[in-house]
Amino acid sequence: MTSRRLLKAAEAIREVVASAILTEIRDPRVRDVTVIGVKVTPDMREATVSVSVMGDETQKQLSLRGLQNSAGFLQSKIANRIDTRYTPKLQFELNRGTENAILVGELLSKIKREKLEQGVDPDGDVAGEEPLDDESGNDESTQNDESVD
Repeated sequence: MTSRRLLKAAEAIREVVASAILTEIRDPRVRDVTVIGVKVTPDMREATVSVSVMGDETQKQLSLRGLQNSAGFLQSKIANRIDTRYTPKLQFELNRGTENAILVGELLSKIKREKLEQGVDPDGDVAGEEPLDDESGNDESTQNDESVD
């Protein structure tokens, strides 16, 4: 269960870490890093910082290692900002949400191309056939309309 206090602490930690990464960390390994979010344990002893890193897999791993090495410095910044019994121990994880979204988009485009090559409309209609207009499966052009005067 997430309390308001935990959410506020997580947001404060996110702000401090993001600001410090941008302005204070001089580690050349930590480049092109964006802080996505922070999850704090209920006892406030640990915080997992979710980050996104632009670049190839090697750059991502280097940045992650650089962040882990800077964890103590970042924890001291957090201790100055939030007043709690414990300063959370920081762990960093790569957020692969953007990569997954791009991969899903590519897969959907590939499926759409394959269906078009097979002559099937991506919406499920067979190419060359006229779509049915009503739910019953009857084509309106073949129905007899009786007008009532």
